[in-house]
Amino acid sequence: MTDRRFVAACLQMRSGMTVAANVDEAVRLAREAASGGASYLQTPEMTNVLVRSREELFDRILPEEADPALAAFQELARVLKVWVHVGSLAIRLEGERAANRAFVIDPSGEIVARYDKIHMFDVDLPDGESWRESQTYRAGEQAVVVDLPWGRLGLTICYDVRFPTLHRALAENGAELLASPAAFTRKTGEAHWHVLLRARAVENGAFVIAAARGARHEDGRETYGHSLIVDPWGRVLAEGGEEPSVIMAEIDVSKSPDIRKRIPSLENGRRFAVQPLPSAPAMLHDVNP
Repeated sequence: MTDRRFVAACLQMRSGMTVAANVDEAVRLAREAASGGASYLQTPEMTNVLVRSREELFDRILPEEADPALAAFQELARVLKVWVHVGSLAIRLEGERAANRAFVIDPSGEIVARYDKIHMFDVDLPDGESWRESQTYRAGEQAVVVDLPWGRLGLTICYDVRFPTLHRALAENGAELLASPAAFTRKTGEAHWHVLLRARAVENGAFVIAAARGARHEDGRETYGHSLIVDPWGRVLAEGGEEPSVIMAEIDVSKSPDIRKRIPSLENGRRFAVQPLPSAPAMLHDVNP
């Protein structure tokens, strides 16, 4: 591997309840990014549809082999000769369940990696709002890394960003690039989006690429936007606003091993025991310096 530099693009979207319209928006942004020199394009979480009602969701989604959005993105990768990372699609599974599934597609249109979101956002908020992703989506059980021409990419989706052990495991398995496509709510995004993504970059000595959704959506929800590309030192290389847009940055993956030598937390981490209370079992934990 000689030249480890490439231009990454985040396609910030405002997906609604109609799959075809969402695909059209993504294709328009992808063409803009490719014409600007990007060779890796990332879309947000739930690129194909964003709808609150479980019944309406299942009226709109299909199994992977029949999904029109996935087929469109495979064709887009072939036509533009770029890597297309679909942040995630809602994919129908058996038994009235769905997967929140990411796809990495190479420039020939072949799917080279799939990742099902591991961590489900299940919460009851003080204002009465409630989310139960696990009632609709089957949680993934496998962390995934994939080799791009410039370096190894670790896949995550949205709520996964709050679980640093997943990102550490990806980094320990060679990922120098970490993907975090998302649909953060406005309130949590304003409070935590930047600090979480920059922390994942710094503690792993990795670039973080995070395509987001922004503004008010057709189903009434508001997402934060502010797609980010962050370097391993925690510097923000590119940031979006709230509206649909393309953000791009040149990434030199060779900077990741250089920074890991300066702050060798991956090498210095150790296993340790926590002294338990009399009624609690001992547990082992990873050190995060």
